[in-house]
Amino acid sequence: MARTHRYSVTVKWTGNTGSGASKYDSYEREHEISAGAEKPVIAGSSDPAFRGDAGRWNPEELLIASLSACHKLWYLHLCADSGVQVVSYVDHAEGVMEEAEDGSGRFAMVLLRPEVTITRRAQMEKCHALHEAAHRMCFIANSVNFPVRHEPKIVVADLPD
Repeated sequence: MARTHRYSVTVKWTGNTGSGASKYDSYEREHEISAGAEKPVIAGSSDPAFRGDAGRWNPEELLIASLSACHKLWYLHLCADSGVQVVSYVDHAEGVMEEAEDGSGRFAMVLLRPEVTITRRAQMEKCHALHEAAHRMCFIANSVNFPVRHEPKIVVADLPD
C-alpha cells in the first residue's frame, strides 16, 4: 500500500510599501517562507528580472535547489546501501526557463552537475549507474514536467595510507 506524506509551508508577503499591490510598480516582491518554529525563515523575492531583490531566494532557484537536493539525498542513500563511500558531493545545478510573450513561462530543463568524490576507483562504473537510479527515485524529478538531466563527475579521493 502506498504511503502518503503531507508538507506544509507558509509564504507571507512582506512587500507592502503602503498602497498594497495597487500598481505593478507600487509594491516589493519580498516574502518569507516558513515551515514551523524549529526551522529558519527563508527570505524570498522574485527574480531581479521581475523587480525582485537579488539578495533573496527566488522561486526558480528554490525549484532547482529542490531537484538538486533530492537527487543528492537519493544518491547518498543508494551509495551507502551499495557499499560506496562518498566523501564529498557538490552540485553546480542550473535551469533554463523560457518566458512567453504574454509574460508566462516554464522551465525547459534543469541540468545537475554533481561532483562526487569516492574512495575506491574500482567503484567508478557503479557510481555512474547509481546516478541513474537516484534520478529514477527522486520525488521532485518525478513530479516536474520538464527534463532533469545529470552530468556527474566522479573523482577518487587521494587518501593517505
